Amino acid sequence: MDFNVKKLASDAGVFFTRAVQYTEEKLGQAEKTELDAHLENLIARADCTKNWTEKIFRQTEVLLQPNPSARIEEFFYEKLDRKIPSRTTNAELLGQYMQDAAKEFGPGTPYGSTLITVGEFQKRLGGAEREFLHTSAINFLTPLRNFLEGDWKTISKERRLLENRRLDLDVCKARLKKAKSAEAKAAAEHELRVAQTEFDRQAEVTRLLLEGISSTHVNHLRCLHEFVEAQAAYYIQCHKHMQDLQKELSSANGDTFPNAFAVNASTSGVSTGPSPLSIATLPGPSSPSRPPNPSNALESSTLKIEEVKPPATGTRKAKVLYDYDAADTSELSLLSDELITVYTVPGMDPDWLIGERGNQKGKVPVTYLELLS
Repeated sequence: MDFNVKKLASDAGVFFTRAVQYTEEKLGQAEKTELDAHLENLIARADCTKNWTEKIFRQTEVLLQPNPSARIEEFFYEKLDRKIPSRTTNAELLGQYMQDAAKEFGPGTPYGSTLITVGEFQKRLGGAEREFLHTSAINFLTPLRNFLEGDWKTISKERRLLENRRLDLDVCKARLKKAKSAEAKAAAEHELRVAQTEFDRQAEVTRLLLEGISSTHVNHLRCLHEFVEAQAAYYIQCHKHMQDLQKELSSANGDTFPNAFAVNASTSGVSTGPSPLSIATLPGPSSPSRPPNPSNALESSTLKIEEVKPPATGTRKAKVLYDYDAADTSELSLLSDELITVYTVPGMDPDWLIGERGNQKGKVPVTYLELLS
């Protein structure tokens, strides 16, 4: 007990002298031992690494799990060293709701069968998302967390110890200056040599730890590549699922909604043909070649422009990219940069749309348009 009291009193005395030295340095009343430039640069680089790693880590968490309540729950599971329970993704939940709804509406109906198909693909998207989240957490988040909670805490501890050794060194320097007698000077010089040795040793330990930040950057670079690979694989998988879904719906619902997916394919980014945007940015003023006039027997015999009525939903605005001269009375002439309303009708060739401008109406080629909404 007596030993503990003495140690407590000694520690309190050391803390007090350090506090006095620190305060006098801030007030400009005491000299401060400066660290060498190399060590200062290492410290600045380490602080920068810690700050940005923390920001990247937090924002990646938000990207992978936007729900703050779920993030808090996962945080507690990690701190308690418990396995995080499997969580259903939003796409999987949506897919399940669609399939449950199909059972109520009737799986044999067009709407019910389509809900089943779309629900199945939503579940596949959810499964791809789950795999991406798992891979990213292991390959990217975990190394960043290990640095912040492991390596950085060790570096911070040694830096605090270095600061204490520096304060002790400056206290000894100040004590030597104030010594009057030869005996006091000799004692102060001995304390100064001891303090200088401890300071140099701690500076070397801290320097070695800080130089390890370069290895941390190399490790995080490798993890970043793995994160990008996982993200690319996830989006490729999602794109493939959606292409398969479009093909399946197009073949299954072609009789109910003819050309519903053909028009989309002609204007979407996954099209094999040129999109309106790509045509508009090609060099030179020339317009695309005139598409062949529809020769579909069903369309030529049944589609009469004056009798065509716009659908209740499905009309879109389009910007005309090039001038177009109508070949006959069933087509609508176009002027570059004007805005028109367009829509499709059952049985219509996918290279053409019905365009309206005021009281005028007629067929217009898709390749001359940029669909806006």
